Amino acid sequence: MKLTHLGLVAVLLAVVACSSPPPAPVANIALVTPTATRAAPSASIVLVATTSPTATPPPTATATPTPTPHPLTIQSMRERAYPGSDITIEETLQPGSNYSRYRASYLSEGLKIYALLTVPNGEKPATGWPVIIFNHGFIPPDVYRTTERYAAYVDWLARSGYIVLRSDYRGHDQSEGEARGGYGAPDYTVDVLNAVASMEKYPDADRNRIGMWGHSMGGYITLRSMVITDTIKAGVIWAGVVGPYPNLFQRPTATPTPEGATPEPTSTGTPSFNRRWRAELAETYGTPEENPEFWDSISSPAFVSDISGPIQLHHGTADHSVPLAASEYLYQAMQDADAPVELFTYPGDDHNLAQSFGLAMQRTLEFFDKYVKGS
Repeated sequence: MKLTHLGLVAVLLAVVACSSPPPAPVANIALVTPTATRAAPSASIVLVATTSPTATPPPTATATPTPTPHPLTIQSMRERAYPGSDITIEETLQPGSNYSRYRASYLSEGLKIYALLTVPNGEKPATGWPVIIFNHGFIPPDVYRTTERYAAYVDWLARSGYIVLRSDYRGHDQSEGEARGGYGAPDYTVDVLNAVASMEKYPDADRNRIGMWGHSMGGYITLRSMVITDTIKAGVIWAGVVGPYPNLFQRPTATPTPEGATPEPTSTGTPSFNRRWRAELAETYGTPEENPEFWDSISSPAFVSDISGPIQLHHGTADHSVPLAASEYLYQAMQDADAPVELFTYPGDDHNLAQSFGLAMQRTLEFFDKYVKGS
């Protein structure tokens, strides 16, 4: 028979009244339904203790999400895609002595990025012309013009049998996008890596002979590019911002101000972004002293054991924008990693190596001829 609700209550009252001292507490009480036979008058309903818990569904396992690396980390930048695009000739400019000049464009993250492009005249080598990706230093984005600045630098390389592409990073001159700066966002490096990919598609270029040149902030971009990708055969850096991020955090020029020098902080993007990126990184990840692992993870010098090719460094001893200590730091880091590196210093010379320009350019060309053109 089945116990009704009222019957069950009566049984329980009978048990309480007739039982001896209660049993020890148990995990759960299960009611055993009696068989359908009439019990003797003196019989009582028996409750059986069991330690088996009532079956409940197991909790659903929740996977712990993998933290997303900060976009500035070298790991994060290595995981991104840099597809580039076909190069579009936007305008034919006045030619150089033995090369053609163009205002060109390519795509980076869907943005149209303009660039100065030079292509040697004459018969193209069987595999195509060697290429130099030219990374300019900081120029206020609203002042920058594709055809201005660095003209002598580009001319020297272009006359020497190289295709030269000098990117107008996003937000510069006619390039689309916001100029958020070179250090607090990966944007300019992304634009340069897409420039590399675009030149690999360019019909006149040899995709296996691509080098990179950078000055000041452009040196930072050059070093960063060479520890992210393995396609750049060699890099030349003049007065580069190539110190570790903890020093860059203190001062945009990458190293503490040397004794007797005047700090010359250089903003590299929009004022609002420049004001906040350092503070936001410190608030989120801690200061360099509190969390050195994070600051190493975004610092290119910490990854020079993976660099794609040799580096040649040039620095004036009287450079008060980016102190010589920046290049010395990178030189020592590369030596410690057994990575090929050269360092040339120029006594009394400034940030642009104005007094030693010819010598520095000659050394630059010899280096590129050996490791890019001759590769």
